[in-house]
Amino acid sequence: MVTSVYRINLKAFILTGFTDDPELQVPLLIMFTLIYLITLVGNLGIIVLISLDSCLHTPMYFFLSNLSLVDFGYSSTITPKVMAGLLAGDKVISYNGCAIQLFFFGAFAVIESFLLASMAYDHHAAICKPLHYTATMTSTVCAYLASGAYICGFLSSSIVTGNTFSLSFCRFNIVHHFFCDIPPLLVLSCSEIHITELVFFILGAFTVFFPFLVIFASYLLIFITILKIHSTEGRQKAFSTCASHLTAVSIFYGTIIFMYFKPSSSHSIDSDKVVSVFYTMVIPMLNPLVYSLRNKEVKNALMKAVRRRQPKLDHPFS
Repeated sequence: MVTSVYRINLKAFILTGFTDDPELQVPLLIMFTLIYLITLVGNLGIIVLISLDSCLHTPMYFFLSNLSLVDFGYSSTITPKVMAGLLAGDKVISYNGCAIQLFFFGAFAVIESFLLASMAYDHHAAICKPLHYTATMTSTVCAYLASGAYICGFLSSSIVTGNTFSLSFCRFNIVHHFFCDIPPLLVLSCSEIHITELVFFILGAFTVFFPFLVIFASYLLIFITILKIHSTEGRQKAFSTCASHLTAVSIFYGTIIFMYFKPSSSHSIDSDKVVSVFYTMVIPMLNPLVYSLRNKEVKNALMKAVRRRQPKLDHPFS
């Protein structure tokens, strides 16, 4: 009965979510709520901290603030709907709502990929050519790199979303996932999807592997330069500059490649959900923690902000 109605007029999809077990829904809701709150506080805090502290008005932190903005949007596209499903059992998402969710999810993922590549290029310029750094990483260059990341993200996501929702859906409207993603949506289509899959693969190769190659080439040159540094202190300083970024890159690309660039026959609903939780919720939460805990300049800026606030707290009427 559901199938026959669905064939005539598709108005919504039903997301299966994580579980129907009431005993698991409350712990999952608490966990995802905490993750989302930490994500919001961490990423918005990084943005505010960078904007307030003039010492952080450098290319590196310009890209970091954009990365935090993207992580905030990335998580907000997925997590609130997941929380609503666990809290109120609202697992229905409209056809247009599904398309919007896929569009912004895809856009933010691609923007993050290119921002990570831009940050790698910035590290390369700082370590390999320090005397030319200010001439290389000008505010104009930074603006072009960030703008290019946003343009690539929204353009590629428009193509992906348009291709996905131009397909005919004539099977069940049940999406075996907790959000509208490409693989579970393609399963529902009765259209010929080989051309669509080819388009997705080409776009994916460009938006994932091209930035990854930029990162790989940048760090190859960085490591060659570091090996030429004679002082142990100089090497440690260079490594510490790259440590946070390398951690973020490893987590992001590791999960994305595992999820989207493996044979379709090896996809498992349960494992895909676990991996998806990691890159849609956990990574946006981890990025500000990684950059703040491993970065002395961010910690110093935070301490200065706290000290500036302290007198007001001690003397509220002064």
